[in-house]
Amino acid sequence: MKPERARRALYAAAFLRATATGLVGVELALFLTQVGVDLSLTGVVLGTGLTGAATAALLATLRADRFGRRRTLAVLAVLGAAGAAAAAFSNSAPALIAAAFFGMLNGMGRDRGAALIVEQAILPSTTSATERTRVLARYNVWQDIGHAVGALAAALPPLLQAIGGDPASAHRATMLLAAALTLAPLACYAFLDESVENHQIHRQLPMRPATRRTLTRLCALFAIDSLAGGLLLTSLLSYFFFERFSAPQSAIAALFFGARILNALSHFGAAWLSRRIGLVNTMVFTHIPSSVLLMTVAFAPSFPIAALLFLLREGLVEMDVPTRQSYVLAVVEPEERTRASGITNLVRLAAWAVAPTFAGVFMHGTSLMTPLLLGASMKIAYDLALWRAFRRLPAPEERAAA
Repeated sequence: MKPERARRALYAAAFLRATATGLVGVELALFLTQVGVDLSLTGVVLGTGLTGAATAALLATLRADRFGRRRTLAVLAVLGAAGAAAAAFSNSAPALIAAAFFGMLNGMGRDRGAALIVEQAILPSTTSATERTRVLARYNVWQDIGHAVGALAAALPPLLQAIGGDPASAHRATMLLAAALTLAPLACYAFLDESVENHQIHRQLPMRPATRRTLTRLCALFAIDSLAGGLLLTSLLSYFFFERFSAPQSAIAALFFGARILNALSHFGAAWLSRRIGLVNTMVFTHIPSSVLLMTVAFAPSFPIAALLFLLREGLVEMDVPTRQSYVLAVVEPEERTRASGITNLVRLAAWAVAPTFAGVFMHGTSLMTPLLLGASMKIAYDLALWRAFRRLPAPEERAAA
């Protein structure tokens, strides 16, 4: 298979899956509220969905190369679709929790699951080292375009109600749309062939000591960042805007549509900037201002001002994503990439899974703004620690250029 064809198939799969994720991210907390789930239990459901995603990420990390990358991607698509469909018709807390776990329901609003681990492991083999960051940036652009389209689709329930549907049915129809979008990448994976599989699987063990040391340090830092991110899931932020400012769901959907468009544009900026100041510097020096802007959102006096500040934040917050992915994949050997991508994403998913329960408790019992302030503070601490630990360890191509 030509590398360009494999990349196009993976870009399309990422777009479709991200569209579902963007839709669920905005819709899930509002759907749960509509069917009578209180805010504390909503946090549990969100956390359980991310726990399921973390479990799938662990299995993908350990077994995807042996089980087959294409087969793994297909199974993940089927499970995700089944879980979203089951959640749409679940009428009890245990059923919702089970659907969230096995369907890996993602209230983050951003696709960071097991399928991404496998796809990221494939992409570097379709390009050169010098083009790796740009290819990953394009991959993330397609994801964020999907996130934007999905967020806009979260305006569907009010539209369905306006033409005569009842609220519960409107929300269930939206969740079923998410299920169909989650299943759609199966058509893209049909275009992948044997060349995307890891044929060096028997030579993978053991992982190099240098790789283990680097990944251990990175994972410790990524856990802090992801704990903070778990306090700031899209589902919880959409509830914050809904409850704090009485913003209608259509306005919230439009806000997150704009946010994801800015996320997508920022990836091009990240690829350009990283060529000039390096991957680590790009990660840190764009991330800190985004956290400061998030703090200002918590104190905004009105929805228009909060929306403007939030959009400014979203124009910066995702610039660390393709650069972080590229950095992790650069500092390991090619046959270690599935495990490196899997381990780092698994740590992030596990941390994300823990935080939403606490965020729900904070928002219910303390203040709606508490998760925003705490999450932003933790992210700033992470950025400073990352820069101190890795500023003198550039990617191999950056060392060669220097």
